[in-house]
Amino acid sequence: MTFSIHGLAVARGIAIGRAVLVASSRVDVAHYFIEPSQVDAEIGRVRAGRNAVVDEIHRLQQSIATMGPKEAPHELAALLDVHLMLLQDEELISGVKRWVTDRLYNAEWALTTQLEVIARQFDEMEDEYLRERKADLEQVVERILRHMKGVASPVAPPPSHRRPSSPRQQDLLLDDDSLDVPLVLVAHDLSPADMMQFKQSVFAGFVTDVGGKTSHTAIVARSMDIPAVVGARGASQLVRQDDWLIVDGDAGVMIVDPSPIILAEYGFKQRQGELERTRLARLRHTPAVTLDGQKVELLANIELPEDAPAAVNAGAVGVGLFRSEFLFMGRQGNLPGEEEQYQAYRRAVEGMQGLPVTIRTIDVGADKPLGGNERDSAHLNPALGLRAIRWSLADPGMFLNQLRAILRAAAHGQVNMLIPMLAHASEIRHTVALVDFARAELDNKGIAYGPIKLGAMIEVPAAALMLKTFLKYFDFLSIGTNDLIQYTLAIDRADESVAHLYDPLHPAVLRLVAETIAECNAKGKGVSVCGEMAGDIALTRLLLGLGLRSFSMHPAQILAVKQEVLRADTQRLAPWAQNILQAEDPGQALGA
Repeated sequence: MTFSIHGLAVARGIAIGRAVLVASSRVDVAHYFIEPSQVDAEIGRVRAGRNAVVDEIHRLQQSIATMGPKEAPHELAALLDVHLMLLQDEELISGVKRWVTDRLYNAEWALTTQLEVIARQFDEMEDEYLRERKADLEQVVERILRHMKGVASPVAPPPSHRRPSSPRQQDLLLDDDSLDVPLVLVAHDLSPADMMQFKQSVFAGFVTDVGGKTSHTAIVARSMDIPAVVGARGASQLVRQDDWLIVDGDAGVMIVDPSPIILAEYGFKQRQGELERTRLARLRHTPAVTLDGQKVELLANIELPEDAPAAVNAGAVGVGLFRSEFLFMGRQGNLPGEEEQYQAYRRAVEGMQGLPVTIRTIDVGADKPLGGNERDSAHLNPALGLRAIRWSLADPGMFLNQLRAILRAAAHGQVNMLIPMLAHASEIRHTVALVDFARAELDNKGIAYGPIKLGAMIEVPAAALMLKTFLKYFDFLSIGTNDLIQYTLAIDRADESVAHLYDPLHPAVLRLVAETIAECNAKGKGVSVCGEMAGDIALTRLLLGLGLRSFSMHPAQILAVKQEVLRADTQRLAPWAQNILQAEDPGQALGA
C-alpha cells in the first residue's frame, strides 16, 4: 500500500531505491543499586567503555585521512571531533562518578541519568545548531553503553545489491544490464561514526526520524549532495526492509511502496533534476549579472575552514558568513585561544584563494554551556538573554582573543568582521573601541595584521529601526533574516506549536528588510542577506526588486540562485516588488 511520510527537506533532489533499515540505537539499560565496595569497579567499567569509543573514533579519523572528499566529506571529520570533545566532557564524567558514588547507581544507570541531566540543558538552547548537538551526546552515550554491554554497532553493512523483485519497478528504474539497485538509508538517527560505515557513498538518499536542517545527517547529506529528509517521525518504524522508497528532498516527503504511476512520475522528475543540475553546473563560472546589467554578488555561508574549497567550487565569489561559533562548540571550558582561532581563520582565508571572507564573531549565549557550566535558571528566555555580542562584551578577554585572531588573519587576504545582534548605540561604541584596542595590542607586540571592513548584523527590529546610527559606525550591514523574523514576529522558531507562524513574507519583516536595503544603497554602504531567505529561489526576484545585490547562502544553493539572477530584469522587478511590499498578504500576492 502506498503512503507518504512528511519531514524536513534538507538536501534537494529525488532518490528512488530500496530501503536499508538501521536498527534503533537504543540499548536496554538495567537499573539496580550496587554495594559501596563496587563503586570503583563500576566507574572503571564506564571509563573502559569510553576509552573504547575514543579508540574507535581515532581509527575512523585515521581512515578518513586516506579517503577522498566524496568518500569522507570534511564535515564527517569535524563531527567526529565534536564526538571526541563530548567524550572528554568533564560534566559527563564527573556526573557519572557522582551518581555511582553518592547514589550507588550501577554504571549504566548513572551514565543514562547524567545524559538526561545534560540533555535538558541542550533542550533549553535557543540556537538550532547547538540544540541539535543533543543528538551527538546521545549517540556518544549509546556507543559507550554498547561497548559496556558487548553489543555490535547498530549500523549493519548494506544488503548486497540485487535486482528488484518487481518487474514493473525494474523496468522503470534500471537498465536491462544493470545489477545495481539504488539504496535509501532509513534510520531513527545516524552518528558520524555510523555514517563512516557507508564511506563508499552507496546510498542514493537518507531519511531519519529525528533531526533538523542543521543536524549532522543533514550536513553530511548536503556535503555529499544526496537527497535527504529528516524529522520524518516514525519512518524507521513504518518502513520495512527492502521496501521501495521515493525520497523527495525538494518537498521533504518520503513515499513508501509507490505505485507504477507515482514511480513513473518521480522517475521523470529525477531525470529532469539530473539534467537541471548538469545545466546549472555550466553556470559555475558565469558572472551573476541580470538582464539589465546589474552585477550580483553570490557568497557562501560556511561553518568550518574546510568548507572554503566547496564554496569556491560552487562558484561563490567570497564567504558572506563564517559562523565562528562552530570553532567553540563542545569545548567544555577549553575554548580556542587566539593562536588556534588565527590558524583556523587563516586556513579559511587561504582556502578562498584571494576571495573575501566575512567572519562573524561568536554567536552564543548564556543558555549555551560552552564553558561546561549549567544554564543559569534565572535566564527564563535565552533568546532574549546574554547571547551573541552581549555575551562577548560580558567577557572582554575572550572577545579580544577573537578580535586579534581575526585581525591577524586579515594579513593573509580580504577579511571582513561581522558583529551579531547589536541593538544599542552603547554596544556599538563598546565594540568599536575593543576592535581598536585589539589593534593597539597587536601593534605593541609587533604582530602583523591586516585591514578589515567592520559590519553589523541586522537581526533585531531595534537595529533595523536605527539604521542611520549603524551606518555611522559600520562599513556594511548583513541582514540575518532567521533571527529578524523570529524577533519581529515574537516566534520561537524552535517551538513546533508556533512554527507555522514563522513567515519570511510577513509584511513587517519585508518592510524591515526593504528599508535596510534602501538605506544602505542610499548611503553607498554594502548590504547583504545571509539568512535562509538568501538561498530561497522563490524569493530571489523579490529581493532583487527591493535592491539587494549581495546574497550569502549554503554553497549548494548558489547555482540555482544564480540562474534566477541571470533571468531577472531589476528595472521591471522594482515596481513589482514595491507592490508586493504594500500588499496586506505578500505571500498570497507573490503566489507563495
